[in-house]
Amino acid sequence: MFSNRRDVTIEWGDCDPAGIVFYPRYFAMFDASTAFLFAAAGFPKQDLRRRFDFIGWPMVDTRARFLIPSAFGDIISIESRVVAWKRSSFDLEHRVFKREALAIEGFETRVWTGPHPEQPGRLKSRPVPEEIIARFNKA
Repeated sequence: MFSNRRDVTIEWGDCDPAGIVFYPRYFAMFDASTAFLFAAAGFPKQDLRRRFDFIGWPMVDTRARFLIPSAFGDIISIESRVVAWKRSSFDLEHRVFKREALAIEGFETRVWTGPHPEQPGRLKSRPVPEEIIARFNKA
């Protein structure tokens, strides 16, 4: 199954007064990692918008298990992959490593959306394009 791994340096602004990463910051990192994953598969977000009349992939469910904290200056690696495709949604897993130790397991469900045909300015779920599913399943 196709995956992408990227390194992230923990910045001062990621941390809380205790000096460790404030947990919502990881969810922002997971969001960026989803975009990096699709780009690595050959589908950068700006191309998706043009090719598939795509608006975004809002998150409808998320959770995480925090095993090892990170602090300012640490370099973590985030490994992301799609673990399940549904008609108009998909499940992702983000595994965060500190050195080679598993530090966090993150899970998300996102919905593939385009413009709502009858309500301008609103989103509507759409089937995930087969071309995208095929590319992720091929690797």
